[in-house]
Amino acid sequence: MKVLITGGTGFIGSRLVQRCKQRGDDVVVFSQINTQAEKENAQELESQGFGIVNGSVMDRDKVRLAVSGCDVVFHLAAAQHEANVPDQHFWDVNVEGTRNLLEAGIESGVRRFVHGSTIGVYGVEIQGEINESSPLKPDNIYGVTKKAGEELVLSYKDKLPVSVVRISETYGPGDRRLLKLFKGIRNRKFFVIGDGENKHQLVYVDDLIDGLFASSERAQALGEIFVIAGGEILTTNDMVNTIADVLQVRKLSVRTPMWPFYLLALLMEKTLRPLGIQPPLHRRRLDFFKKTLYFSPDKSSSLLGYEAKTSFTKGAELTADWYKEHGFL
Repeated sequence: MKVLITGGTGFIGSRLVQRCKQRGDDVVVFSQINTQAEKENAQELESQGFGIVNGSVMDRDKVRLAVSGCDVVFHLAAAQHEANVPDQHFWDVNVEGTRNLLEAGIESGVRRFVHGSTIGVYGVEIQGEINESSPLKPDNIYGVTKKAGEELVLSYKDKLPVSVVRISETYGPGDRRLLKLFKGIRNRKFFVIGDGENKHQLVYVDDLIDGLFASSERAQALGEIFVIAGGEILTTNDMVNTIADVLQVRKLSVRTPMWPFYLLALLMEKTLRPLGIQPPLHRRRLDFFKKTLYFSPDKSSSLLGYEAKTSFTKGAELTADWYKEHGFL
């Protein structure tokens, strides 16, 4: 089976490439290589014999060539919220780039199209357990355009066999986002902003990929949206304490109020972004300490047969091992 993975040099994408190889797929890796992590992932993939198409989903000709002959498309490429770019770029990549892939998929006769979305489409104000039918109130341009991308994908469901996966916070070997958290806890320089009782439902990267595979294989997935999350609901305090245990360091008890950091983040955004400088602290970064998002497993379990297998303790151990092996910890 021939598989196209957009965003294939990212954290999730590069892991998906490896898993596809393990099951014998012929993999096309399509990605823009912008960050140091993406460069390192690309070098690792190339060393294993993978060819990489370095291109943008906004380039219709490159997209058409990449999709040609593919049976399955996993669309993970996206303009990320960290990027210091104008809003139009998010619309161009997350919506129009997705349209280019959908049109190429129809032209090429793709058998399945799995669109990687985000739990960010729910926003920060939602309360209680979330399911696929919960209201969407994205609070930033990334979430707004990912929501629009979902709507676009589903509008093609009569022309192309599509599925949408809303991806929860993902971690595991290869992830750089949680590296600062691990380092801060190890060096005893990390402190919790707020009371630390907001909730997360992280998913280990290999569990997520199980969900992506099921979305590409099961007939029940066609035209549907799924949230793929982990099996445990953890507070920020739970996460920090578990990582401290894994790293065998004393648990931290320092807490600071939210409001000074929120005001500082707002000030940095207003002063630095007009100068083209990405602020070291911004309001979205504080979402880690503010957002409470946890999900019903009912739909992904009943239609996909999905079940998260990896506990956060085990996943944190595997992640810490990878950081150590690569000299990050």
